[in-house]
Amino acid sequence: MTKTVKGDIYCDCDVIHGDVVDCVKNKMPPEDELYDLSDFFKVLGDSTRIKIMWALDESEMCVCDLAVLLNMTKSAISHQLHSLRQANLVKYRKEGKVVYYSLSDDHVKEIFEKGLEHIRE
Repeated sequence: MTKTVKGDIYCDCDVIHGDVVDCVKNKMPPEDELYDLSDFFKVLGDSTRIKIMWALDESEMCVCDLAVLLNMTKSAISHQLHSLRQANLVKYRKEGKVVYYSLSDDHVKEIFEKGLEHIRE
């Protein structure tokens, strides 16, 4: 039987499904991995960083181009790129004096695109 309190639905039973709890407990990742995953999603929780990632999903770009695109200072873009680099979400390459940024790999591209797809549904 379920109960509804202030719009929340919860289980009103005294039975603990031990086999399910044990199965899930045995598969649960280590605590440090879960903290890292939480930090990963926190980095994605900033609209400026999401705009940068969207742009880099479209094309490799330098700081100057990103600054013009997003109407921000190069310093502000660099600060956000630093956070994205630390989270291993973007990478860079140098060509002469110009530094080009792109998404780190296909996993990052897929996570970003799946997230966008999800909110568009």
